[in-house]
Amino acid sequence: MGLSTHVLDTMHGCPAAGMRVALYTTVGQQATLVKALQLNADGRNPDGPLYDNASLKVGTYRLVFDVAGYFKARGVQLPEPNFLNQVSLDFGVADASAHYHVPLLVSPWSYSTYRGS
Repeated sequence: MGLSTHVLDTMHGCPAAGMRVALYTTVGQQATLVKALQLNADGRNPDGPLYDNASLKVGTYRLVFDVAGYFKARGVQLPEPNFLNQVSLDFGVADASAHYHVPLLVSPWSYSTYRGS
């Protein structure tokens, strides 16, 4: 399955439909944009996996989630500056033949992630 993500809005109890997400490859502090996307109604990439098994490589990656933009679009009153603006998750892929699923559970004030299945 390669690499996938899924975002759930824990404030509203629903998928984070419409959230903007960017995927980067990283080498040290250098990040290279691979793709930018907007999540579908299920809070997932509308095109399926971010990388399929044939394309995923051993290395380091970054997912950047536009949390403040998403909640502002939902009409949530956020303080200025926002507590969370963008959430960046840096992670490594050690086995390119395995499935790496990176879910995000998020509200305007907190988030959590884990390696899913």
